[in-house]
Amino acid sequence: MEIIAAYGTAMIVLAVIFGVYMTWGIGANDLANAMGTSVGAGAVTVKQAICIAMVFEFLGAVLAGGHVTKTIRQGIIDPTPITNNPEILVYGMLASLLAAAVWLMIASSKGWPVSTTHSIIGALIGFAIVGIGPDAVKWTKVGGVLMSWVVSPLMGGTLAYLLVMSTRRLIFDTDNPLQNAKRYAPGYIFLVGFIISLVTIFKGLNHLGLQLTTLESFVVAILFGLFTATIGWTLIRKIKDDPSANRSFSYASVEKVFSPMMLFTACAMAFAHGSNDVANGIGPLAAVYSIVTSGGEVAQNSPLPNWILLLGGGGIVLGLITLGYRVMLTIGKRITELTPSRGFCAELAAATTVVIASRTGLPVSTTHILVGAVLGVGLARGIGALDLRVVLNIVISWLVTLPAGALMAMFFFFTLKGIFG
Repeated sequence: MEIIAAYGTAMIVLAVIFGVYMTWGIGANDLANAMGTSVGAGAVTVKQAICIAMVFEFLGAVLAGGHVTKTIRQGIIDPTPITNNPEILVYGMLASLLAAAVWLMIASSKGWPVSTTHSIIGALIGFAIVGIGPDAVKWTKVGGVLMSWVVSPLMGGTLAYLLVMSTRRLIFDTDNPLQNAKRYAPGYIFLVGFIISLVTIFKGLNHLGLQLTTLESFVVAILFGLFTATIGWTLIRKIKDDPSANRSFSYASVEKVFSPMMLFTACAMAFAHGSNDVANGIGPLAAVYSIVTSGGEVAQNSPLPNWILLLGGGGIVLGLITLGYRVMLTIGKRITELTPSRGFCAELAAATTVVIASRTGLPVSTTHILVGAVLGVGLARGIGALDLRVVLNIVISWLVTLPAGALMAMFFFFTLKGIFG
């Protein structure tokens, strides 16, 4: 208690600095892979992706980002044994923030799309082992995290594969692909609006105190889906056949139909990312703020002031602008060649998987889902359409994330303990 009373202000300042660093890493890695499919498919430029992210990331963070967040990320550790030593938890949260941020920076510089959630979980595990004791780690929860390495890409990949096959059957392998693309496009756009609004309602709006029943949620989602389908139809119906473009690529005119459709998925993915991941990324910052301002009280949930949410949103956009292009390149170009239709299928599959997971409680990672969806799109064209060396590097980076976060958190924990203790 005495340490918190003496160094509380310094601890909050460090938490803010490390929190911004962490959210910068989320933008460079997590948001970049969410936008990578749209950029890689050529539906939006990098500059447009950044502008979309700035607007919709902030909207998602502030409108539905959550004003209460779990400070002990996903209940992965039990802080009960150190209730009388809250400064230990402060050191741990600071160490976890810094460790996860450093790992995200390393991964982003290499172009590896890794899980922000798993980076923080790995860091928390490392702190708990040395700061509280191995028994403080809820190992069954860790088992669920490990399971997500298989479940997430498998679900995302399967749905993406099925969506690609549906576009082939309904559009590309028909006598009049452009006419059928215009016919079925509003249906696909309806799915985007429907699915993304469900993601937001199920995972975001609870924080605003808007408690909707399952039936009400579906009604709102259907209405929003119809609204987006109507907008999409007005954009798509103006597209004409372009014989000159078709000479170099026979489906060039058809792909033009999917480009405006990907604008919807790009905006939706940025909003969903803001509503779901901003508060989670700065959970440890909220924990430190709560402990210091309450005089040392350790709580599982803490109020999250608006200034912290805005700080998080700003850090994420900054990360996307400065280093996000590397991960965008991996997702959009290096795994497999994406066109607007394939990128659309990947993003819709990823969003759908997030909805299913959020309602069933499956331990999944948004990053792993999206990578799996891009793999599924590539597999629809055959194994030769994938760059297996890039895929292998990504899988290795996933396996390294937990131990890397844990080891760095242990080092930073002892460093901070030495400085303040």
